[in-house]
Amino acid sequence: MIDFDIRPSAHPVPSAEREAILEAPGFGQVFTDHMITLRWSAGSGWHDGRLEPYGPFTLDPATSVFHYSQEFFEGLKAYRQDNGSITMFRPDANAARFNRSAIRMAMPELPEETFVRALELLVSQDRDWVPAGEGNSLYLRPFMIATQRGLGVNHPSNEYLFCVIASPAASYFSGGANGVRPVTVWLSQDYTRAAPGGTGGVKTGGNYAAAFVAQQQAVERGCDQVVWLDAAEHRWVEEMGGMNLFFVRGQANQSGGQPWIMTPPLTGTLLPGITRDSLLKLAPDLGVKAVEERITIDQWQAECAAGELTEVFACGTAAVITPVGRVKGESAEWVVADGEPGPVTMRLREELIGIQYGHRPDPFGWVHKIC
Repeated sequence: MIDFDIRPSAHPVPSAEREAILEAPGFGQVFTDHMITLRWSAGSGWHDGRLEPYGPFTLDPATSVFHYSQEFFEGLKAYRQDNGSITMFRPDANAARFNRSAIRMAMPELPEETFVRALELLVSQDRDWVPAGEGNSLYLRPFMIATQRGLGVNHPSNEYLFCVIASPAASYFSGGANGVRPVTVWLSQDYTRAAPGGTGGVKTGGNYAAAFVAQQQAVERGCDQVVWLDAAEHRWVEEMGGMNLFFVRGQANQSGGQPWIMTPPLTGTLLPGITRDSLLKLAPDLGVKAVEERITIDQWQAECAAGELTEVFACGTAAVITPVGRVKGESAEWVVADGEPGPVTMRLREELIGIQYGHRPDPFGWVHKIC
């Protein structure tokens, strides 16, 4: 068992100032009073675990992470329930994905119980920062960076820092009816997010840095997000921004037909999203068939035109479930159905959020109570 030294801040944000922040926290701009740090070295393993005041690191200019991008991160949320208790959603799944990322990035694995314990300690200490109200949460960002001083590409770092910070958050895509705004997406055929054998299945910063130029391109064309295509043919749909995509085919009718959902299969180039995995389990429990299946951009356009593909939505920790209303590309543009959130999208969104906030039963045991 790895112990953490508890060192509370002597100067926390005053209550009145904190409450004012929580009224409109935005996303990822404000941080709580504390953070978790834990160090690893080849000689000592994991050591010096601390809960300490939030603040900057001091790193040498030759620190490995600056030059070779040996780092990765996770993202999950803590929620305030109606009864005042605070919970997390599937932290064990994030712990497992964290270690898969560590292996791919040639970095040390962290015991899963230590990962979860670090989150529990931080959220418990900063529980007053967890905002109330559906759509609000405390976003948790665990990450690991290489901290060895020195240049050279022949071997990975022999020193690392694990850290967890927390930020109160409102909805990622706000506005629209019921607080749900359909997004417009840009089909990126000039740039590639990931290739087979690369790091597409890892939440490492290099993936996101390489995506900024395509995101800028999307914004210039009046779009909210980028849809990434495969690296080889640039026609197979992979994911949207940092989120997974789902497609709804069919609709309920008098002949007994029922809609069903599909999402591109994991190939090593897509992020194995926790929300994606949750929906693949939750949908069948609600009577909605869920499959993993490839789809091209031509299929997407043709099936929308034929009325066969009736809804599209993206999912992820930050955005939860966000409908896609319009698609733009260099040579084509189309609307998904009527461009508004569809019934399957909204039902899945309501059920998933209901579980996260304690309004719905939790048949899978996903909710992890902290305090």
